[in-house]
Amino acid sequence: MSIIKAEMKGPGFVLSDQHGDKVDLAKLRGRKVILSFHPLAFTPVCAKQMKALEKNRAEFDKLNAVAFGISVDSVPAKHAWAKDLGIKKTPLLSDFWPHGAVAASYGIFRNADGYSERAVIILDADGIVQWSKVYPMSEVPAMGEIMEQLKTT
Repeated sequence: MSIIKAEMKGPGFVLSDQHGDKVDLAKLRGRKVILSFHPLAFTPVCAKQMKALEKNRAEFDKLNAVAFGISVDSVPAKHAWAKDLGIKKTPLLSDFWPHGAVAASYGIFRNADGYSERAVIILDADGIVQWSKVYPMSEVPAMGEIMEQLKTT
Protein backbone atom coordinates (compact mmCIF):
# COMPACT_ATOMS: atom_id res chain seq x y z
CA MET A 1 0.00 0.00 0.00
CA SER A 2 1.28 3.43 -0.93
CA ILE A 3 -0.47 6.74 -0.36
CA ILE A 4 -1.19 8.80 -3.45
CA LYS A 5 1.69 11.10 -4.35
CA ALA A 6 1.71 14.88 -4.63
CA GLU A 7 1.09 16.27 -8.11
CA MET A 8 -1.14 13.31 -9.03
CA LYS A 9 -4.80 13.88 -9.89
CA GLY A 10 -6.98 12.82 -7.00
CA PRO A 11 -9.29 9.94 -7.92
CA GLY A 12 -12.87 11.10 -8.34
CA PHE A 13 -15.74 9.84 -6.25
CA VAL A 14 -19.38 10.32 -5.38
CA LEU A 15 -20.15 9.47 -1.74
CA SER A 16 -23.11 10.07 0.53
CA ASP A 17 -22.76 12.28 3.60
CA GLN A 18 -24.38 11.74 6.99
CA HIS A 19 -27.68 13.10 5.65
CA GLY A 20 -27.69 10.86 2.58
CA ASP A 21 -26.81 13.77 0.26
CA LYS A 22 -24.41 12.94 -2.57
CA VAL A 23 -21.03 14.67 -2.70
CA ASP A 24 -19.33 14.60 -6.10
CA LEU A 25 -15.64 15.50 -5.94
CA ALA A 26 -15.71 16.69 -9.57
CA LYS A 27 -18.24 19.40 -8.66
CA LEU A 28 -15.83 20.92 -6.15
CA ARG A 29 -13.36 22.19 -8.77
CA GLY A 30 -12.38 25.75 -7.95
CA ARG A 31 -12.06 24.95 -4.22
CA LYS A 32 -9.34 23.25 -2.24
CA VAL A 33 -10.50 19.96 -0.75
CA ILE A 34 -9.37 18.39 2.52
CA LEU A 35 -9.98 14.66 2.69
CA SER A 36 -9.67 13.70 6.35
CA PHE A 37 -9.76 9.91 6.49
CA HIS A 38 -10.41 8.28 9.83
CA PRO A 39 -10.72 4.58 10.69
CA LEU A 40 -14.12 4.28 12.38
CA ALA A 41 -16.91 6.35 13.88
CA PHE A 42 -17.61 6.28 17.61
CA THR A 43 -13.94 6.15 18.58
CA PRO A 44 -12.24 8.84 20.70
CA VAL A 45 -9.39 9.92 18.39
CA CYS A 46 -11.70 9.95 15.36
CA ALA A 47 -14.17 12.09 17.30
CA LYS A 48 -11.46 14.66 18.07
CA GLN A 49 -10.40 14.63 14.41
CA MET A 50 -13.94 15.36 13.18
CA LYS A 51 -14.60 18.00 15.86
CA ALA A 52 -11.41 19.79 14.75
CA LEU A 53 -12.76 19.94 11.19
CA GLU A 54 -16.04 21.41 12.42
CA LYS A 55 -14.27 23.92 14.69
CA ASN A 56 -12.07 25.18 11.83
CA ARG A 57 -14.78 25.42 9.17
CA ALA A 58 -14.72 29.24 9.06
CA GLU A 59 -10.94 29.22 8.56
CA PHE A 60 -11.29 26.69 5.76
CA ASP A 61 -13.86 28.95 4.10
CA LYS A 62 -11.39 31.88 4.25
CA LEU A 63 -8.84 29.70 2.45
CA ASN A 64 -11.38 28.62 -0.21
CA ALA A 65 -11.30 25.08 1.16
CA VAL A 66 -13.88 22.50 2.13
CA ALA A 67 -13.19 19.61 4.52
CA PHE A 68 -14.69 16.14 4.55
CA GLY A 69 -14.42 13.40 7.11
CA ILE A 70 -14.35 9.99 5.40
CA SER A 71 -14.59 6.48 6.81
CA VAL A 72 -16.00 3.08 5.90
CA ASP A 73 -18.98 3.54 8.25
CA SER A 74 -22.51 3.42 6.83
CA VAL A 75 -24.64 6.54 6.30
CA PRO A 76 -26.91 5.74 9.29
CA ALA A 77 -23.85 5.31 11.52
CA LYS A 78 -22.40 8.60 10.24
CA HIS A 79 -25.73 10.32 10.88
CA ALA A 80 -25.96 9.07 14.47
CA TRP A 81 -22.31 9.91 15.15
CA ALA A 82 -22.56 13.44 13.71
CA LYS A 83 -25.61 14.06 15.89
CA ASP A 84 -23.77 12.69 18.94
CA LEU A 85 -20.72 14.90 18.26
CA GLY A 86 -22.73 18.02 17.43
CA ILE A 87 -21.33 18.11 13.87
CA LYS A 88 -23.74 20.37 11.99
CA LYS A 89 -21.84 21.66 8.95
CA THR A 90 -18.94 19.33 8.17
CA PRO A 91 -19.90 16.56 5.74
CA LEU A 92 -18.99 13.11 7.05
CA LEU A 93 -18.77 10.84 4.01
CA SER A 94 -19.53 7.14 3.92
CA ASP A 95 -17.02 4.97 2.01
CA PHE A 96 -19.15 1.96 2.95
CA TRP A 97 -19.87 0.36 -0.42
CA PRO A 98 -18.00 -0.78 -2.31
CA HIS A 99 -16.31 -1.14 1.05
CA GLY A 100 -13.37 1.27 1.33
CA ALA A 101 -13.13 1.85 -2.43
CA VAL A 102 -12.26 5.54 -2.10
CA ALA A 103 -9.68 4.89 0.62
CA ALA A 104 -8.19 2.17 -1.60
CA SER A 105 -8.06 4.53 -4.59
CA TYR A 106 -5.99 6.95 -2.48
CA GLY A 107 -3.71 4.13 -1.30
CA ILE A 108 -4.71 4.18 2.37
CA PHE A 109 -7.10 1.24 2.84
CA ARG A 110 -5.88 -1.30 5.39
CA ASN A 111 -7.04 -4.60 3.90
CA ALA A 112 -6.22 -6.63 6.99
CA ASP A 113 -8.33 -4.32 9.17
CA GLY A 114 -11.14 -3.35 6.80
CA TYR A 115 -10.76 0.40 7.30
CA SER A 116 -8.54 3.28 6.23
CA GLU A 117 -5.41 4.73 7.69
CA ARG A 118 -5.78 7.97 9.61
CA ALA A 119 -4.69 10.32 6.84
CA VAL A 120 -5.20 13.79 5.42
CA ILE A 121 -4.98 14.54 1.72
CA ILE A 122 -5.24 18.07 0.32
CA LEU A 123 -6.32 18.64 -3.27
CA ASP A 124 -5.90 21.99 -4.99
CA ALA A 125 -8.68 23.77 -6.89
CA ASP A 126 -7.92 21.61 -9.94
CA GLY A 127 -8.20 18.33 -8.03
CA ILE A 128 -4.44 17.71 -7.92
CA VAL A 129 -2.94 16.25 -4.74
CA GLN A 130 -0.75 18.90 -3.13
CA TRP A 131 -0.08 17.26 0.23
CA SER A 132 -0.77 14.01 2.04
CA LYS A 133 0.18 12.50 5.34
CA VAL A 134 -0.61 9.29 7.20
CA TYR A 135 -0.81 9.79 10.96
CA PRO A 136 -0.38 7.19 13.70
CA MET A 137 -3.75 5.69 14.65
CA SER A 138 -3.48 7.18 18.14
CA GLU A 139 -2.75 10.73 16.90
CA VAL A 140 -5.19 13.45 15.89
CA PRO A 141 -4.00 15.14 12.68
CA ALA A 142 -2.31 18.45 13.52
CA MET A 143 -4.65 21.25 12.46
CA GLY A 144 -1.81 23.79 12.44
CA GLU A 145 0.11 21.65 9.96
CA ILE A 146 -2.98 21.27 7.77
CA MET A 147 -3.65 25.04 7.82
CA GLU A 148 -0.05 25.76 6.81
CA GLN A 149 -0.34 23.38 3.89
CA LEU A 150 -3.63 24.98 2.81
CA LYS A 151 -2.04 28.43 2.82
CA THR A 152 0.70 27.29 0.43
CA THR A 153 -1.61 25.31 -1.86
